[in-house]
Amino acid sequence: MSAPRILVVDDNPELLTLLSSAFEEAGYSVLTAPRGRTALDLARKEKPVLAVIDILLPDLMGYDVAEALKRLRVPFILMSGVHKGGKASTMALDRYGALAFFEKPFDRRKLLDAVRKAAPGAARAPAELAFDVESGPQVAEAAEAMQLTARIDLKSGSLRGTSPLQLKPMNREQVARMREKGASPASRPIRADRVNTGPIARGSETDPLLQPMVEKEGIRRGDLKDNLPHLLAAFYNAKETGELGLMKGQVKKIIFFESGFPVFALSNLVADRLGQFLVRAGKIDEQTMRQAADEASRKKQRTGDVLIQMGALDEEERLYYIGQQIKSILYSVFAWEEGVFTLSFQAMARKEAIKLDIHPANLIMRGVKKLYKPERLKRLMPQSARPTPSRDPSFNLSDVELQAWEAHLLPRCDGSRSVAELVKLAGKPESDVLGTLVALTSLRVLDLS
Repeated sequence: MSAPRILVVDDNPELLTLLSSAFEEAGYSVLTAPRGRTALDLARKEKPVLAVIDILLPDLMGYDVAEALKRLRVPFILMSGVHKGGKASTMALDRYGALAFFEKPFDRRKLLDAVRKAAPGAARAPAELAFDVESGPQVAEAAEAMQLTARIDLKSGSLRGTSPLQLKPMNREQVARMREKGASPASRPIRADRVNTGPIARGSETDPLLQPMVEKEGIRRGDLKDNLPHLLAAFYNAKETGELGLMKGQVKKIIFFESGFPVFALSNLVADRLGQFLVRAGKIDEQTMRQAADEASRKKQRTGDVLIQMGALDEEERLYYIGQQIKSILYSVFAWEEGVFTLSFQAMARKEAIKLDIHPANLIMRGVKKLYKPERLKRLMPQSARPTPSRDPSFNLSDVELQAWEAHLLPRCDGSRSVAELVKLAGKPESDVLGTLVALTSLRVLDLS
């Protein structure tokens, strides 16, 4: 059976890539269009069996596209991050005749169910993960800047049921040592993130290594430039469970998502591995690290488990440092200005016992402000640009943690003031103001005019 052809229309390129990749993996041939007129041209030429349309498009309203598709006898599903609530749903379903209506963020699996109901997909073999995470070469390169928190909060079924547990922080000497050995001078402590843990799994080596990316069916690949925040937002808006693979040169990192939230990360950098991380933190010495690594390899156990057996760590420390390690990998990729990315949907994070609990909006906000270099901020936020509220934000403003001065500045980003004027108005260092403005545009809370 040939794959049914469907049309997906959205002006958000990262969400468009994610949805089309997921639909292809589910057995569909996917046409994509970022604009309404392009979508109608494709519909007339390719005759898709179904269309999935965002209501707010740059040239036409999705409603206009829907009316034209009705004349072409192409059924459609509507979605929107702006038009929400019962009135919007009634309009989409009753007035325009949509098969279904989805508000962003939505559960991509429910969207897929609605698509399958209208047009069952062709059977396909499960797609493979872009990375082989079980084995591969270690890469010895300088580590990117690290972001350290004062503490890690977690929920641990293995320690205290589901009650929150506050793990003890690094002391000042440990923080200073990590900055000396791997972090940039700009690194500063940031707000703590929570870690969720389930039963502690025993098994293979704790820091699986990443193999080179390979183009495979069901996996989308693209260029990584300044679009990492938009890729994170795409996972969130689709409430997607899957993996985002990132590669720059020989360095490979992978971010795991559950229901749109980043929960785990891996890296093939030697400096990102748990043993090296603990050495940099001053928690263990080089000899202990080598001994633990050898023992873990011999027994096919996780390094953290071996260190507990050796008495070098207790269980709470293990959870704390693994949480810090995951978070360090997550933040480090914000420093990348080029590379490639792949998308897959294998739900690999479900195998992990330790998971971060951080809202992607705040991950993006902090990552941009802490890891983007001044010259990058200036390139992305020209002095003459005029920030204005976005018509279609990726996140609700209530999801974004703002400092008092940022909250005071935001209403003044109404399109009447240039970036240069906003910097003067804020009364803060230029790099701080640019970091905030770039972060807010990365969240699509603001647009530039």
